Amino acid sequence: MNLTQKLRQLHADIAAAKDGFKIVDAWALAERLTLRLPVDLDEASRVFKEKDADGLLALIDRLENPPKKQEAELPEFHHDDLAAAMRAFKKRLKVIRLNDESRLGGRYTSGGRTSKVDAIQPPTEVDAKIWKVLARDGRLIDTGGGFYQLASNESEH
Repeated sequence: MNLTQKLRQLHADIAAAKDGFKIVDAWALAERLTLRLPVDLDEASRVFKEKDADGLLALIDRLENPPKKQEAELPEFHHDDLAAAMRAFKKRLKVIRLNDESRLGGRYTSGGRTSKVDAIQPPTEVDAKIWKVLARDGRLIDTGGGFYQLASNESEH
């Protein structure tokens, strides 16, 4: 059971409980658990100060379904800039794969196996926003952590 599931269970206990001591314990535990999570501390302190069960439910809902961040508008790049960035990305990927394949094995010869590298950090010489534009356009896949991989339709070219 994760923390949000436990908070939902505590909210149900608070809403259904008739015993005052059980409610006090449930509120105390809910407060301790909530403060471990990324919540608005002002709103959380208000909820626990006022013992607002509906406010607690709203906090739990925001934890499970955080509001989507407004992504800044990505600039438009010229087709030539996008093509140059893709060439640089493919070249970097090729060099990294060749480097991975040519590692020496235990017997002083290359292993002869194919590389399993599929995602790389793109070249830093190119504007970082261009990679996001290429991912938005479906030419790259953002795998997270600053790593991108070629989309399946781009690997054929």
